[in-house]
Amino acid sequence: MKVGKTLSVIFWIVAVSIVGTVVATAGDNKKASAKFENLSHDFGMIKEDGGPVSCEFPFVNDGGSNLIIYEAKAECGCTKPEYPKAPVAPGKSGVIKVTYNPLGRPGGFTKVITIKSNGNPSKTRLKISGTVTPKSK
Repeated sequence: MKVGKTLSVIFWIVAVSIVGTVVATAGDNKKASAKFENLSHDFGMIKEDGGPVSCEFPFVNDGGSNLIIYEAKAECGCTKPEYPKAPVAPGKSGVIKVTYNPLGRPGGFTKVITIKSNGNPSKTRLKISGTVTPKSK
Protein backbone atom coordinates (compact mmCIF):
# COMPACT_ATOMS: atom_id res chain seq x y z
CA MET A 1 0.00 0.00 0.00
CA LYS A 2 2.86 2.41 0.79
CA VAL A 3 4.35 1.89 -2.69
CA GLY A 4 1.02 2.81 -4.28
CA LYS A 5 0.75 6.05 -2.26
CA THR A 6 4.37 6.96 -3.04
CA LEU A 7 3.81 6.43 -6.77
CA SER A 8 0.63 8.50 -6.58
CA VAL A 9 2.47 11.38 -4.88
CA ILE A 10 5.29 11.20 -7.45
CA PHE A 11 2.74 11.20 -10.29
CA TRP A 12 1.07 14.36 -8.96
CA ILE A 13 4.39 16.14 -8.40
CA VAL A 14 5.44 15.39 -11.98
CA ALA A 15 2.03 16.41 -13.35
CA VAL A 16 2.04 19.74 -11.48
CA SER A 17 5.61 20.41 -12.64
CA ILE A 18 4.69 19.77 -16.28
CA VAL A 19 1.61 21.99 -16.08
CA GLY A 20 3.65 24.75 -14.42
CA THR A 21 6.28 24.58 -17.15
CA VAL A 22 3.67 24.73 -19.91
CA VAL A 23 1.95 27.73 -18.31
CA ALA A 24 5.26 29.57 -17.79
CA THR A 25 6.35 28.93 -21.37
CA ALA A 26 2.99 30.06 -22.75
CA GLY A 27 3.33 33.32 -20.83
CA ASP A 28 6.74 34.00 -22.42
CA ASN A 29 5.26 33.64 -25.92
CA LYS A 30 2.77 36.41 -25.15
CA LYS A 31 5.41 38.87 -23.91
CA ALA A 32 6.53 41.67 -26.19
CA SER A 33 9.99 41.42 -27.75
CA ALA A 34 11.98 43.99 -29.75
CA LYS A 35 14.09 42.27 -32.39
CA PHE A 36 16.67 44.74 -33.74
CA GLU A 37 18.26 44.43 -37.18
CA ASN A 38 21.56 45.69 -35.69
CA LEU A 39 22.72 46.56 -32.19
CA SER A 40 25.62 48.77 -33.29
CA HIS A 41 26.48 51.43 -35.86
CA ASP A 42 29.92 52.73 -36.89
CA PHE A 43 29.86 56.26 -38.31
CA GLY A 44 33.45 55.89 -39.51
CA MET A 45 35.25 59.22 -39.91
CA ILE A 46 33.15 62.32 -39.23
CA LYS A 47 34.16 65.98 -39.09
CA GLU A 48 34.05 67.81 -35.79
CA ASP A 49 32.61 70.90 -37.48
CA GLY A 50 30.32 68.91 -39.81
CA GLY A 51 27.34 69.06 -37.46
CA PRO A 52 25.47 66.28 -35.67
CA VAL A 53 25.18 62.86 -37.32
CA SER A 54 22.30 60.40 -36.94
CA CYS A 55 21.58 56.73 -37.48
CA GLU A 56 18.52 54.54 -37.04
CA PHE A 57 18.07 51.19 -35.34
CA PRO A 58 14.96 49.53 -36.85
CA PHE A 59 13.21 46.83 -34.83
CA VAL A 60 10.16 44.57 -35.02
CA ASN A 61 7.99 43.51 -32.09
CA ASP A 62 8.12 39.76 -32.62
CA GLY A 63 6.34 39.04 -29.33
CA GLY A 64 2.69 38.42 -28.60
CA SER A 65 1.71 41.70 -26.89
CA ASN A 66 2.25 45.43 -27.28
CA LEU A 67 5.84 46.60 -26.81
CA ILE A 68 6.13 49.69 -24.63
CA ILE A 69 9.48 51.47 -24.53
CA TYR A 70 9.79 53.29 -21.22
CA GLU A 71 13.16 54.91 -21.72
CA ALA A 72 16.04 55.33 -24.14
CA LYS A 73 19.01 56.81 -22.32
CA ALA A 74 22.50 57.70 -23.52
CA GLU A 75 25.51 57.82 -21.27
CA CYS A 76 26.21 61.51 -21.97
CA GLY A 77 24.64 64.67 -23.37
CA CYS A 78 26.46 64.44 -26.70
CA THR A 79 24.20 61.54 -27.73
CA LYS A 80 20.44 61.93 -28.08
CA PRO A 81 18.13 58.93 -28.62
CA GLU A 82 14.56 59.22 -29.89
CA TYR A 83 12.08 56.36 -29.54
CA PRO A 84 8.40 55.58 -30.22
CA LYS A 85 6.22 56.85 -27.37
CA ALA A 86 3.17 54.85 -28.51
CA PRO A 87 2.98 51.07 -27.98
CA VAL A 88 4.26 48.97 -30.88
CA ALA A 89 1.77 46.20 -31.71
CA PRO A 90 2.88 42.59 -32.29
CA GLY A 91 4.32 42.19 -35.79
CA LYS A 92 4.73 45.96 -36.25
CA SER A 93 8.00 47.83 -36.51
CA GLY A 94 9.57 50.91 -34.99
CA VAL A 95 12.83 52.84 -35.01
CA ILE A 96 15.23 54.15 -32.39
CA LYS A 97 16.98 57.21 -33.85
CA VAL A 98 20.31 58.20 -32.32
CA THR A 99 22.02 61.55 -32.94
CA TYR A 100 25.63 62.27 -31.97
CA ASN A 101 27.11 65.78 -31.75
CA PRO A 102 30.88 65.67 -32.49
CA LEU A 103 31.57 69.37 -31.74
CA GLY A 104 34.41 69.66 -29.21
CA ARG A 105 35.00 65.89 -29.20
CA PRO A 106 37.90 65.05 -31.57
CA GLY A 107 39.17 61.47 -31.55
CA GLY A 108 37.55 58.06 -31.31
CA PHE A 109 34.25 57.52 -29.53
CA THR A 110 31.98 54.71 -28.45
CA LYS A 111 28.62 55.49 -26.85
CA VAL A 112 26.04 53.11 -25.40
CA ILE A 113 22.29 53.76 -25.43
CA THR A 114 20.21 51.69 -23.01
CA ILE A 115 16.63 50.89 -24.04
CA LYS A 116 14.19 49.87 -21.27
CA SER A 117 10.88 48.24 -22.18
CA ASN A 118 8.24 45.77 -21.07
CA GLY A 119 9.71 43.30 -23.57
CA ASN A 120 11.94 40.30 -23.29
CA PRO A 121 14.69 41.27 -22.65
CA SER A 122 13.66 44.30 -20.61
CA LYS A 123 16.98 46.07 -21.36
CA THR A 124 18.72 46.34 -24.71
CA ARG A 125 21.99 48.14 -25.31
CA LEU A 126 22.69 49.86 -28.63
CA LYS A 127 26.15 51.13 -29.50
CA ILE A 128 27.45 53.87 -31.78
CA SER A 129 31.10 54.50 -32.58
CA GLY A 130 33.36 56.42 -34.90
CA THR A 131 36.25 58.82 -35.13
CA VAL A 132 35.91 62.60 -35.09
CA THR A 133 38.50 64.47 -37.18
CA PRO A 134 39.44 67.80 -35.58
CA LYS A 135 38.16 71.00 -37.15
CA SER A 136 40.69 72.96 -39.15
CA LYS A 137 42.32 75.90 -37.44
